[in-house]
This record gives sequence, C-alpha cells and structure tokens, in this order.
Amino acid sequence: MNKKQVVALGLVLAMLFGAFALAGCGKTEDATDGTTEPVAEELTGAINIEGSDTLVNVAGAWADAFMTENPGVMISVKGGGSGTGIAALINGTVDFADASREIKDEEIQQASDNGIDPVEHRVAIDGIAIVVNSGNGVEALTMDQLGKIYRGEITNWKDVGGADKAIVLLSRDSSSGTYEYFKEAVVGKDAEYAKEAKLLPSNQAIADEVKANDAAIGYIGLGYLTPDVKVVAVDGVKASVETAKDGSYPISRYLYMYSNGELSDVMQAYLDWILGSDGQKIVADEGFVPLQ
Repeated sequence: MNKKQVVALGLVLAMLFGAFALAGCGKTEDATDGTTEPVAEELTGAINIEGSDTLVNVAGAWADAFMTENPGVMISVKGGGSGTGIAALINGTVDFADASREIKDEEIQQASDNGIDPVEHRVAIDGIAIVVNSGNGVEALTMDQLGKIYRGEITNWKDVGGADKAIVLLSRDSSSGTYEYFKEAVVGKDAEYAKEAKLLPSNQAIADEVKANDAAIGYIGLGYLTPDVKVVAVDGVKASVETAKDGSYPISRYLYMYSNGELSDVMQAYLDWILGSDGQKIVADEGFVPLQ
C-alpha cells in the first residue's frame, strides 16, 4: 500500500469513527423495522401564572393537560383578578399574567420603569352575559337601560318592564378586568358604578347571588353560565358562544396572557400549545369562545 492509499484509508476511518461517535451521543429508540430513531429531548421547566378570575378555570385546565403531556414541566396557576396578575408581571414575580382586559397605559409605563416589556397574547374570546334570577320577568334590556341601571339612574325593575321591586346591583370588584371592561363598555368611560353596587370577588359569587335573590342583576363570563340563572338579551341579542364569536353580541372581548419580552423555550411551547387545537378545544370545553 503506497503513501497516498494509507492517507486515504485513514481519512475514511476517521469519518466513519466520527459518524459512530455522533450517533452514540444522541438518544435513540428502536423503530418497528429494527432500526433506531432519535428521541426528542423532554421539555422541562417551570411556569408561574397569576391573574384573571374569568380565565382561571380555563388556565387550570390548560395547565393540567399540558403537564400530563409534558411531565417535566411544572405550571402554577393563581387567580386574584387581572389587576393583580398584571401587577405581579410588573414586579417580575410571574411568567404570564392572565387578563380579561387590555393592559393600561399607566401599567405599561410602570412595567417599563421596572425593566419589564409587556407582550400581549390573545388566547380566547368571551362574552359578558347579563344575568338575573330565573323568577325575574325581564327578558331583555337595551345597552342604554343597562348603563342607567349600573350608574344608579334606574333603580326599580318596574321601569324596565319588571315587577315593582328595587334592583339589587351586583358587580365584580375593582381588581377584576371584567369590572374595568364593563365600566368602559356599559357604565361609561367617564362615569362611575352606582354606590349601591355590591362588589363581589368572582364570577361564581355573582352567579350564586343572582340565583338566591330574585331582585338581583349581575354580569358573568360565558364559562360561568348555568341553568340556575337567566340570561337577559342586550339590544335584542343574548350572550352565547355563537353571538360572541360572530360579533353580534355587544359585550364581547378578548382574553389575554401577558409576558415579559421574549419567551423562554418552555413558555413558547406552552403558548403555542394553548393557541393550537388542543388548547383551543379546552377553551370551548370550558364554555368560552376559541379564537378560530
């Protein structure tokens, strides 16, 4: 064997050795045909989420399903209201803030002052249903009547076609994104809720109070509707998945997750999953409206 042949043989052996070495570095599994295939690396990490009570049930269902598929990921979900979640994002104590309203300009400035860059992600659609006790005879209200009721300008059901009975006004508390959205969309951006309004901490609390009080009126997200309360039409349209999706219901809105700047790999994987078919099916299962 001459010198050129020896060198050529050495190069071939080196290439073969390198190929075997690289193949040995990756994880493999046996395929059905007896060959081996590379195995995807397990997704790992932790995600901390806080915020909207409207979203909390959906968020919990998302987290449970994703962790089942990805056992190396730990996701913590807390409610407390959109304002609470956004404040936590501003303070850098959460990865995602769930919100049922858009972040405010002053919150963006506070975040910037703290070195936080809020990024908005739309994750679902909701309609805010107007609900009364099943024994209430009122079937429909106009947006104008609804605004007057919540500003305290209409205080008796007889003035909107109901019984001669004082209206018991129920609202979410001021930390709620639904409170903020409803104020702007119904009460009036420059107006205030009636001082008689009873502020409650959750959608479920409002639903329970309406069920128990035949003079009460409240507003809740679509995912919290049950046969125990009656949905009142607004401007001739009742809140439903269909009317929120097609835009015919006048009190509809997006639901959001906010993050700080560029997402980590595990956060991006989670958000992509939420926006995909599995995550959006859970949106529908929980009574809200998928994006598509």
